[in-house]
Amino acid sequence: MTHTIGIDIGGTGMKAAIVDVDSGELVGEKIKLGTPDGAKPDDVARVCRELVEQLDPNGNLPVGVCFPAVIINEVAFSASNVDTSWIGLNVGNLLEGVLGRPVHVVNDADAAGFAEYKFGAAKDVSGLVLVTTLGTGIGSALIYNGVLVPNSELGHINLPGHRHNTAEMLAANVVRVRKGLTWKRWAEHLQLFYSTLERLFSPDLFVVGGGVSKDYDEFLPLLSLRTPIVPAQHFNDAGILGAAALAPFAR
Repeated sequence: MTHTIGIDIGGTGMKAAIVDVDSGELVGEKIKLGTPDGAKPDDVARVCRELVEQLDPNGNLPVGVCFPAVIINEVAFSASNVDTSWIGLNVGNLLEGVLGRPVHVVNDADAAGFAEYKFGAAKDVSGLVLVTTLGTGIGSALIYNGVLVPNSELGHINLPGHRHNTAEMLAANVVRVRKGLTWKRWAEHLQLFYSTLERLFSPDLFVVGGGVSKDYDEFLPLLSLRTPIVPAQHFNDAGILGAAALAPFAR
């Protein structure tokens, strides 16, 4: 068994657990702490240290982290719901210095998507798997025959007939809630989004995540697609699982 600590850093909360990256199971309890006000780098790093010390106080388990930003070679190139001072920062170096153990950092949607491929709804699916998370925005992950294509950011594409609006401005779950859309009306927005992705990528499988995917039977049956589309299996644990599984030392 290979154990790695997975940490999911969000704009309002941070959670962590020890992960058996062979089975995809959490080992022991998941710990949750609030994200510090302002979500500045040093403050977030201190909370990461607190999480790690609670989980593995006398050990040296490595750490996989998912973070809400475009991450290239562990450097943040955007900042979603965290302080803009993260942009240009090597997040891996920062956390390794504070935690004193190996750290690997990936984009949060990529982590959640890879968890579905490795341990969830897309397990053992060959070809191109396209995972989307419907929430405050729309996250995405592309996995081709087990290889992650990072930082796809497909929620930012423009949709036909809506060139001034991104996909997430039309089809994110927060739009459904804010505008009081019925499931049927929201599904019309989703139909345009997924039809566009189908035309552009010809995937073998769509996986739909985010908290709203628990209500998948309200909207997925309303979509008409050539590509099979299924709900995610790992809701709140997906980021933790994927971050741990994507860490190079997890293999």
